[in-house]
Amino acid sequence: MSTAIHRRVAALNAGLDEAVIARVPSGWVILGDPQVRLGYCLLLPDPVVTDLNALAAAERQQFLSDMTAIGDVLLSELSATRMNYAIYGNVEPALHAHLFPRRLDEPALERTAQPWALDWIGADAFSVDRHGPLLSRLRRAVCASVPGARLAR
Repeated sequence: MSTAIHRRVAALNAGLDEAVIARVPSGWVILGDPQVRLGYCLLLPDPVVTDLNALAAAERQQFLSDMTAIGDVLLSELSATRMNYAIYGNVEPALHAHLFPRRLDEPALERTAQPWALDWIGADAFSVDRHGPLLSRLRRAVCASVPGARLAR
């Protein structure tokens, strides 16, 4: 099966993805596009599997541990007040986790909205020019804080 997740992981392994933050034991951390919330990230497993339950117990535990460790970094680095995590796989039937840092300075009507209700069309598209400093900051923090994390080649 070839999904957007499979293609993205192939690009990450080839060193062709500018949004990469780090390689972690369970896969890849990337900045999301668009940046519907500053610091929105995805965790993509490597190798790609259909869903969380397709992983053996140890790999499943690693994926969830990496996900929450990345969440800890986002909370700290972005002064977020909470994290929203989402794993669906309905549109792209391959495991991937969305990580949304949430802050108190969000517009009042959006502060308690689930992430899919936010303005995805009006959100900033990811660009190295615009998000490069954030990318560098998160690379340093993830590699310093997430066990087994390393910079991509």
